[in-house]
Amino acid sequence: MLTPRRIVIAIAALFAAVVLADHVLPPPLERAGEISALVTDREGKPLRAFPTDDGRWRFRGDLDKIDPEFIEALIRVEDKRFYSHRGTDWAGLMRAVVDSARAGRVVSGGSTITMQTARMLEPRDRNVGSKIIEIARAWQIERRLSKDEILELYLTLTPYGGNLEGVRAASWSYFGHEADRLSDDEIALLIALPQSPEVRRPDRRPEQARKARYWVATKLNRYGVFSDADVEEVMLSSVPTRRRDFPMRAWHGTEKALSSGPREDVQSTLDAGLQSELEAIALRKAEAEGTDVQVSAIVVHIPTRGVRALVGSASRDRAGGWLDLTAQARSPGSTLKPFVYAMAFDDGQAAPDTRIADLPKRFASYQPENFDRLFRGDVRVSDALQHSLNVPAVLMLDRVGPERFAAQLALAGARPRISGSASHEAGLALALGGAGLTARELAVLYSALGDEGVAKPLVWRADGETASFERTGRRLVSAESASDIIRILQNGPMPEGRMPGRLTEGAPQVAFKTGTSYGFRDSWAAGVSGEHAIVVWVGRADGAPRPGKTGRTTALPILFEIADRTAHHLRDEGEARTRLTTQSKIETRGALHDFSPAAPPEILFPPANAELWAGSVDASSARPFVLAGRGEGKLSWYIDGSPAETDDAGAPIWRPSQAGFYTVTAVDGSGRSSLVRVRVLTGPS
Repeated sequence: MLTPRRIVIAIAALFAAVVLADHVLPPPLERAGEISALVTDREGKPLRAFPTDDGRWRFRGDLDKIDPEFIEALIRVEDKRFYSHRGTDWAGLMRAVVDSARAGRVVSGGSTITMQTARMLEPRDRNVGSKIIEIARAWQIERRLSKDEILELYLTLTPYGGNLEGVRAASWSYFGHEADRLSDDEIALLIALPQSPEVRRPDRRPEQARKARYWVATKLNRYGVFSDADVEEVMLSSVPTRRRDFPMRAWHGTEKALSSGPREDVQSTLDAGLQSELEAIALRKAEAEGTDVQVSAIVVHIPTRGVRALVGSASRDRAGGWLDLTAQARSPGSTLKPFVYAMAFDDGQAAPDTRIADLPKRFASYQPENFDRLFRGDVRVSDALQHSLNVPAVLMLDRVGPERFAAQLALAGARPRISGSASHEAGLALALGGAGLTARELAVLYSALGDEGVAKPLVWRADGETASFERTGRRLVSAESASDIIRILQNGPMPEGRMPGRLTEGAPQVAFKTGTSYGFRDSWAAGVSGEHAIVVWVGRADGAPRPGKTGRTTALPILFEIADRTAHHLRDEGEARTRLTTQSKIETRGALHDFSPAAPPEILFPPANAELWAGSVDASSARPFVLAGRGEGKLSWYIDGSPAETDDAGAPIWRPSQAGFYTVTAVDGSGRSSLVRVRVLTGPS
């Protein structure tokens, strides 16, 4: 006999059973599975889409990225009481049962959006038992998720034929754009397809897709969502008959941006316009260099450390093209010399005007020589760096200490890979590229050079740029030394056909350094142009030598072209300028005395009574003579009493106009002078 007490107990038991079942058998929300990702540039322009591991295109149904008019139309067609029911629309379900009974076939399933979501999470045969399970699962889902979350899950999982799932994937594939702005015909098609995705696929059955789209449009017209004119426009619009490719640009840069945080839609720091320019430049230059040659480059916005463009290889169709060559450790050649000198400046061991000997010297078993195998006697440190002289750089590193130098680079985020010795300890060859670094690590170092000596990690996602700007970073060299190095590098010899930026209106003023690894395996150019650091590498992915190919002849022209395009595309990030400092100059503590004792002027070249050939060589015009000497302070040079010319780097040069005898005079800052007599020959005597 049913008593009130028994009824209460039964109800309580049923309620407890339901709660327990809900706890023990929760809805499998985790089966939504892996989500595809879309990486955009810093302004939201699509660069590359990444499928799931099983090859599906399934983008998160973010309501902020989907047209509100589509959402309104979808709810009106699929589940008009979506925001009021608790998972099941019982009135709609009863009406569907009655309509199907009258028609003798299933006319409408009566499933709500929540029930359809449950079915997509747990696919089953369509029968009464499955419908009951869907009703239960819909109730469970409604208990756990908000209406917007349910809608986003539905819009993520909805099938659109083949490997397309979710409205955003369908919009990209069929229309070639994001789902945030959809036309009426696109809205109607995207609502029609999930009802029979394979039967109505427009790329395979366009006529079926057209009929289904028109049916949805007329339905929306009855509901007052579409006007008669809208329906007519939908009817006249063409149906997409093919699937478009998802965006696949900035292959290596987008991959790094995606791997730098959670796998989701990512707004990267890349600039689509500049990225496109770099890809075109890299491919053109690589094709001009040879079949197996690759070009990689990176551009970094110094204030935020945001990577504005990255080309890991010129083309994936060329040898080694699938590798991101900006992440491969290579010998950096002479590109580390600026940092050797900067640390020496910090120590007070030298200053830009310090005189240092460029003469043959042995360091234990190591004897460096210059690239051209010539020596220039006493030179200024600034000239030694601009002309990339090897012996002075090794002298400086000997004073700084190779182990300390390597440690400083590692702390800044550029750890040298040292090989060739059992201990793997840094040696003096480090000044000339005797260690491995990546282009990204060089970008970290040159960004520090342009940021008053402060090193910070590179940033790949737009939301990390503000944090990087505010981060303190780690000091690599002092602001004063960084400023001195920038000035020296800005005044280096320009590549052929290029005028200095300070003489050209609108052109960026670039502080640059080139490098060539042993055996001509790697050609480098790295520099600071305005508020951007640029690094370029040219070579073969397999490390094979390319005899005669240097950083100056192959990589430097690319760097200047990139600097021009960077200045054009990123004008909003600041005019090309040099970061100057107001800090007081560090005293050199006897550096002038240590490297170049005070002495009367001594002319090293040309030697006294020498005969100099000024005629053509192999049908090419002779190069000018570079005058060299040692003395106290800067020397002034005169040829037969007339001041000598200077090259772009400020070094004294002499171009004899004719054969004959000449007097070459050097005068120091105190007015002391010395002279030599030489004879110039231009042809048979």
